[in-house]
Amino acid sequence: MTEQKQKTIREALRAAQAALAPVAAEEAAREARLFFCHAFGWDAARLLSRQNDVFPGEYEKKLEAMLKRRLAGEPLQYILGEWELMGLPFAVDARALIPRQDTETLIETALGLIRERGYRAVLDLCCGTGCIGISLAKLSGVSATLADISAGALALARENAEKNGVCARIVETDLFSNIKDTFDLIACNPPYLSDADMDALQREVRFEPALALYGGADGLDFYRRIAAEYAAHIAPGGVLLMEVGFGQAADVCVMFGKTAYAVRDLCGVERVVVVC
Repeated sequence: MTEQKQKTIREALRAAQAALAPVAAEEAAREARLFFCHAFGWDAARLLSRQNDVFPGEYEKKLEAMLKRRLAGEPLQYILGEWELMGLPFAVDARALIPRQDTETLIETALGLIRERGYRAVLDLCCGTGCIGISLAKLSGVSATLADISAGALALARENAEKNGVCARIVETDLFSNIKDTFDLIACNPPYLSDADMDALQREVRFEPALALYGGADGLDFYRRIAAEYAAHIAPGGVLLMEVGFGQAADVCVMFGKTAYAVRDLCGVERVVVVC
């Protein structure tokens, strides 16, 4: 009897890529590599250099379980349990939204203002994973308060602060209801999806908490509430920054008056509203 040929890591990667194609499309190869690196505990360079090695069978069940979750539509980030933003690692799971590159526009704008104006105290409102406030604290040295209505999100934010060596204050609050202090900079990525957006959600996004997605019939409810309450919590000379959804910047700027302006992301989309 001829001995069955053992598959290589390269062959296993190709099989995983083919399996992922229906949910990941052109990202299938990248996702397969990320799953293998996560399962093996390797970095991308080691995976590349070892592709001709025999596939280590002890990882097969772990990889099969990960692929099964992905094929059911679960986001890649939740399966990996960690995602990077601004070069920093953040634990992610279904307690909070996945950090997205869109939010780097807000963080980079905030960092510029912090360095230009010497701001020291920052509030990350609707913080979720805490990625905004933690990034600002880690990269600029400001003191950060992380605030959210979700106890689960706040527990995740606390974990991420510890992961990144940041000491942050944690406040459970419905927007400003339990916020007593004033801040040099308030950053917020509130829920901003409308009824139409929620009806059209991709399957992956449906795994994320609706509490952090839905912003009312037109998606603007949270901006209205912030406009009515934020002034009492901004220090003299301070600033408010808010991420907005596609096509929302003009309406949000109107709510906040003449000092509000929009910042475009790398794709030219008005992604952040700044209120001075």
